[in-house]
Formats: sequence, C-alpha cells, structure tokens
Amino acid sequence: MSSLQNTNTTQKQLGFWKLTTYITLIVALLTVLFPFLWLVSTSLKPDLKAVLTQPPQFIPRPPTFANYREAWQSAPFGRYTFNSIFVALSVTVLQLINGSLCAYVFARIKFWGRELLFMLFLVVMMVPTPVTIVPLYSLMTHLNWLDSYQALIIPFAANAFGVFLIRQAFLGVPNELIDAAVVDGAGHFRILRSVLVPLSKPSLITYALLTFKWRWNEYLWVIIMTSSDAVRTLPVGVVSMQGSAEGGANWHIVMAAIVIVLIPLLFLFIVAQKYFVQGVTNTGLKG
Repeated sequence: MSSLQNTNTTQKQLGFWKLTTYITLIVALLTVLFPFLWLVSTSLKPDLKAVLTQPPQFIPRPPTFANYREAWQSAPFGRYTFNSIFVALSVTVLQLINGSLCAYVFARIKFWGRELLFMLFLVVMMVPTPVTIVPLYSLMTHLNWLDSYQALIIPFAANAFGVFLIRQAFLGVPNELIDAAVVDGAGHFRILRSVLVPLSKPSLITYALLTFKWRWNEYLWVIIMTSSDAVRTLPVGVVSMQGSAEGGANWHIVMAAIVIVLIPLLFLFIVAQKYFVQGVTNTGLKG
C-alpha cells in the first residue's frame, strides 16, 4: 500500500513538473514571438493613425498589403536587395573556403607549434569588433576602397570563429576514414573535398547560415563604408526610410520594409533547419 502511494506521489510530482515545463516554454515562446507578430501586425495597418491609436490594436482593421508595395517603391529596394545578396553570398563562400582550408590544417596536419598557433588564432575571437573599425577604415582609405563592394567583402573573407567551428567538425571524422583515403592515394585536397567536407556538411551549412545572417544584418560597417545607394544594403536602406518621411517615420511602411528584409532569412532557416540542428549538435555550439 505504501509503495502504491509513493508511486502515485511520484507520478503527481512528475506531472506537475511537466506542466510547469510546458507553461514555461509557452511563455518563453510567446515572449520571443510577440515582437515579430507585432511587427507583422503593424506592417498590415492601413495608416499611421491606426499604428498610433490607443489602446493598441493587435489585429489590423482592415489589413492591407499595399504597405509592402509602397515600402518597395519608396527606396531603391531592388538595388539594396541585390547588394545584400551579393555581399552576403560572397562573404559566405569566401569564409567557407578559407575556414575549411585553415580548419583542415589545424585538425589534420601535424607541425611544430600547431597548438600555439591555433591558440593565437583564437585570440582574434576575443577582440571586440568596434576596436578594429578605425584601423580597417584607414586601410580601406589607403586602398581607395571606400564606397565599394571590396570594402564590404574582403575584410570579412576569413573568420576565426568559422575556423574553430569547422575544425571541431573535422576532428569528429574517424581517423580510419582518413587513413583509408591515404591508402587509396588521396592527397590533402582530395581528403578535404571527398571525405571531410561531405561528412561535415551539417556543420558547414550551420556556419554558412550564421555567416549569411551576420552579413545580411550588418549595419554599422556598411553605413561607415558607403556613401551612395549603389553599394548600400537593405539594413541601411530601412534605417534611411525612418528619416526620409516628412513629419516623422511612417511606421507601417517601415515595418513592411523590415518584414521584406527578414523574409530571406526565415526562408533559409526553414529550408536548412534540419542541417542547422545537426550542426549545432555535432559541434557542441550553444547559444
């Protein structure tokens, strides 16, 4: 009888903690989703009066998609979109290539001072980005790269975090597979291309998503390096819209522009979500 009571008590405790966990997760989910839902709601409101009305209306009455067309036409969004895609893709490809090559060296090639060199390499990760802005700006000025694609791409062609992340993935590949490739006569580039890269695809896709997101959302460096719409990207274009309207920002139009900026990132994450989760799990990366 006592054993049965203990079992019932344990089940009640487990049920209580499970319910508490679900409630906590739901509250956390709503907390994270609310700003995005409010963003979408505001982007669908018919005018600024509906945005500023009190009490706030969460559901637009009536909803309108004309804001998205007006947002697209209020600035050279076509040019901004091309620039964002070109810069983000270029940086992503360059970082994947450089990161894979460096990671292979640190993970699979033994040489004197490798660990020390890798530690010094990781020190770069500890340097705050704002500290490097002034010397990089001076370098771009001397190279006559201001207001150019080179200034937005070349300084970010390599990244210490990417080398660390990809190296962790390469270290997880069994040595037996590398030895088998060597026996078959494969060289370093063949091993990298045919063995390590395919087996580390989730980690590489994870890093590609992170890199693309960082470059897509970059604002500070772009606003410093550019002075014309010819090379400016979407985040700078959205911010410029806030000060371009007479009498203050048309927030329903600005919010529509922000949704336009977010759509490619949401699409990429949905498409590559499986690889992203696998990559985070395999490399031990935690938020």
